[in-house]
Amino acid sequence: MPMRCALLLLCCFTLHAFADPPRTFAEAKKVAWQLYARQSVEFYCGCRYSGKRVDLQSCGYRPRKSPRRAARIEWEHLVPAWVIGHQRRCWQQGGRRHCSRHDETFRRAEADLFNLVPSIGELNGDRSNLPFAWLPQSPSQYGACPMVVDFKAGKAMPRAKVRGMIARTYFYMSQRYGLRLSKQERRLFETWSRHYPVEPWESQRNRRIACVMGWSNPFVGPVDLRQCPAPLARKDRND
Repeated sequence: MPMRCALLLLCCFTLHAFADPPRTFAEAKKVAWQLYARQSVEFYCGCRYSGKRVDLQSCGYRPRKSPRRAARIEWEHLVPAWVIGHQRRCWQQGGRRHCSRHDETFRRAEADLFNLVPSIGELNGDRSNLPFAWLPQSPSQYGACPMVVDFKAGKAMPRAKVRGMIARTYFYMSQRYGLRLSKQERRLFETWSRHYPVEPWESQRNRRIACVMGWSNPFVGPVDLRQCPAPLARKDRND
């Protein structure tokens, strides 16, 4: 398990590039399925999955409440769409659907592949739009999975392996889309980014996604886009 967790996402992609980034969240999910290999590793717990089905035994995950949702992969926004939308006027005019239809900045942020990871469905639902924080470890909440969700406090704590990447994703989303971070959030993510520096799997993920988006996450590192494979046409995304 430790070695597999260390290689999280390093071998989780098939090598594709696209002519331009996805335009909507629906399109981003289709591209993400092509980017991530069909036999891959889930983000929060390190479970193996194939297609949309999760092998819960591979990481010792025990469903908290929803076995059916726990058995499937969903695409999780590390920076929740709710958080992005609540900083924009469009949300007050009609919520997420209105923002997706009428706010170009929100639509691009919602479809940004750097902010998407494959998650156990139950964890995607449990975390929802809760902010990340330091929390006491609760190993029995999801079996052997070290993810913690404190519903009473309204906070969540991911496993140590992915904390640095989460921090650098928040910095990226803040810089690219004007997302405001509180002083408390910035202090937390600065600590996580410092204590959990970029590892090879994160650099590899950054390079693969950069080949689709056309730019890298600068908080992870630069990418030479000239080394990307020849782009596929937009029509090939649904193949």
